[in-house]
Amino acid sequence: MNVLPQPDAILTHESDLDGLVAGVLLQRLAKKLFNADTRLEAWNYNGWRNRPMTEKSAWVADMVFETRLDKANWLVVDHHVTDAKAGQAQFVHDLNKSASLLCYELCQQHGLGSPELDRLVHLSNVADLFLEEDADFQLACDYASLVKIYGFWNLHALLGGQLETLVDHPLLEVMAVKRRIEDPIGYDWSKLNVQEITPQIGFVETVVGNTNLIVHQLLERQETKHPVLITAFRKSTGSVIVSLRSRNGEALKVAERLQGGGHANASAATLPRSVRTVPDAVTYLRQTLNGRVGAGRSEETLNSLASAFAQLDALNK
Repeated sequence: MNVLPQPDAILTHESDLDGLVAGVLLQRLAKKLFNADTRLEAWNYNGWRNRPMTEKSAWVADMVFETRLDKANWLVVDHHVTDAKAGQAQFVHDLNKSASLLCYELCQQHGLGSPELDRLVHLSNVADLFLEEDADFQLACDYASLVKIYGFWNLHALLGGQLETLVDHPLLEVMAVKRRIEDPIGYDWSKLNVQEITPQIGFVETVVGNTNLIVHQLLERQETKHPVLITAFRKSTGSVIVSLRSRNGEALKVAERLQGGGHANASAATLPRSVRTVPDAVTYLRQTLNGRVGAGRSEETLNSLASAFAQLDALNK
């Protein structure tokens, strides 16, 4: 068992259940090992790209390992594909396990396991890896929807650090009803409302339902000619988030063009602050992904503006 460094901060992904469970588990582990309350930071991909890594020691979960994280006294726990090699940092990596499962295995090594956490981490793992054949797949998606619907920090505050209380939480009844009623209605509507961004990329309008499941079904049933599908939603902060799905590994490549990241077939990006509405997002996506420019603006200028807005997002985090 490697000796873990005491972290100055724990950094995790803000957009899904996997990041929430992984981050809180690492907080719990740091408390056990060092009797210290370590601050937790949750980041989206765009802000993360511009965050300075100034801590002498940090634990990172559910973020792609990259060269700038390869620092002495840093621990990185992740499951995304990466070309970077760890020379100084401790790197726990497995493509076939979610970040929450990898973090939980570390916790178990130090006596921090329980039947409730076994259950929660299993569901988080099933949802994040989209294990459709698992008997708990639908239930796992309901758990994952809690973060999508209520938000990372709202759910974090509700739990008060006690992840176990999420198991069989009453809010899951709300997710189950939404799934049964909203998803079929949303699917039927969305399949008739796919706009072309490029010949390879379609934008799926959504009104109700679990957008990830709806888009997955559109791809699975080949209801659209586009191998990559994008959805968008506007957060309460005013920023617009896009989610990208595919079945052939193309989603991540498109997300990276938007300064985002994620998995090969399930990725996301935060659009620049100049994009304030979903219709604005469609226009921005068409300009950026087709290499076109707006009136009087070069593509270089457009990309510079995107970078500047992303940096502002990081500074205002």
